[in-house]
Amino acid sequence: MRFDLITIFPEFFAGPLGHGIVRRARESGLVEIHVQDLREFTKDRHRSVDDRPFGGGEGMVLKPAPLFEAVESLAGHSAGEALKPGGADPKTAIVLLSAAGKLFRQETARRYAQLERIIFICGRYEGVDERVAEHLATEEISIGDIVLSGGELPAMMIVDAVTRLLPGALGNEASSQNESFSESGHAESKTLHRETRAGHQSTLTTRALLDFPHYTRPAEYRGWAVPEILIGGNHAEVAKWRRAAALEKTRRNRPDLLPRE
Repeated sequence: MRFDLITIFPEFFAGPLGHGIVRRARESGLVEIHVQDLREFTKDRHRSVDDRPFGGGEGMVLKPAPLFEAVESLAGHSAGEALKPGGADPKTAIVLLSAAGKLFRQETARRYAQLERIIFICGRYEGVDERVAEHLATEEISIGDIVLSGGELPAMMIVDAVTRLLPGALGNEASSQNESFSESGHAESKTLHRETRAGHQSTLTTRALLDFPHYTRPAEYRGWAVPEILIGGNHAEVAKWRRAAALEKTRRNRPDLLPRE
């Protein structure tokens, strides 16, 4: 898979790309990552990539021309040859990172992992000319209800999330299947049964659960002991405890993932 990162701060990625799973995936040839300086597609002596918005307002907005030309160049189009409506080929996503975009979720990462290429447009300043979102990007993505200084951090988070889903990226392939928000890892947890006050079972269906709590040595630390059931060796009881603990943690930290009762 290839990732292209269009940014006005190419040096930003030197650190994140040089560590952990992403570094190993690059070294093994599993992924190819290209960082593109947006200013290479400017034509004035100041290498300007932004301008004031029409209608007034504070701050500056990234201009469309350098972004269109950068993406078209990366997509292999000759100068002046525009991308067809809808962007590049079906195996390529052109992703605009924006606080106004659709929320990035684990299911988005799984979908991206099926692609051959993702081109990221890292926004800056007060935003990006809307024509980029409407006519260039195939998707506008946000990592959450927060406002950041630019799209570089979100882009790197998505690169990491997608890379770890690629076959061969992790030493233990089961790792990506047993994490928070994973489909297969919590398949048994998606439909849970509980006793009602009347003594009958009711079914609670969830979209996804957070990962269950993990413990390691020592078995007791500063007076806090590992749950005894995890030490007993009864795998069926351990699995049952983990399902219940995952549900409780989801209810406590991310109740929005659970249906209204």
